[in-house]
Amino acid sequence: MVELKGGIEMRDVGLKLGTHDFCFDCRLPAGAVIAVTGASGAGKSTFLNLLAGFDAPSNGQIMIDGADVTRSHPAQRPVSLVFQDNNLFTHLDVFTNVGLGIDPALKLSASDRSAIPAALEKVGLGGFERRMPATLSGGERQRVAFARALVRKRPALLLDEPFAALDPGLRNEMAALLLDMHRQSGNTVVIVSHDPDEVRRIADFALFIEGGRIAVAAPIADFVAHRDHRGLALFLQG
Repeated sequence: MVELKGGIEMRDVGLKLGTHDFCFDCRLPAGAVIAVTGASGAGKSTFLNLLAGFDAPSNGQIMIDGADVTRSHPAQRPVSLVFQDNNLFTHLDVFTNVGLGIDPALKLSASDRSAIPAALEKVGLGGFERRMPATLSGGERQRVAFARALVRKRPALLLDEPFAALDPGLRNEMAALLLDMHRQSGNTVVIVSHDPDEVRRIADFALFIEGGRIAVAAPIADFVAHRDHRGLALFLQG
């Protein structure tokens, strides 16, 4: 099988968590924004955790950017992560929180140090380097998390419902920022979302997960036109 540079594959990836069995098999397009949808408990976060390395499969193979990462530690995977809670260290300023994305030990070169304010400028937070997370709004904290992902310069960006806690206006603003970052980097984005309008607006490709399996996987035009699957049809109705 020819590898897709920057793409993501799961080849018969199996995992059992308690009484729940998961099995994922898919090939996701490189350089696309990919939405992962489904009902609560269907397996969306498990899918993302397998890609990130937080869960280890019992069988199968995970490929990211042409490399087999099935047994790789999360820190060694070519991915950046953005979570719903931003995962910022409250006792560290914005500069340091972003710098941790480059090196967890904060051993930063001169070019690393110059990359941090440049990334903050790109996400609309120029001059925020010495601000503390507690002094920021929810949208600003999310921007810091995006800046940290930018400085990592990884081929894949994984996001687990990053806008769920934001009001509708901020959700739209952050989605626009994500798309702008994607246009600049050309990376592969995998985002878990419960919002059908958000999926239609930002995704190039989408997955619908049900019962620990991928029930539908298609380019977004085909995905939103797919009405044969009851669960997906209900999701698209909002």
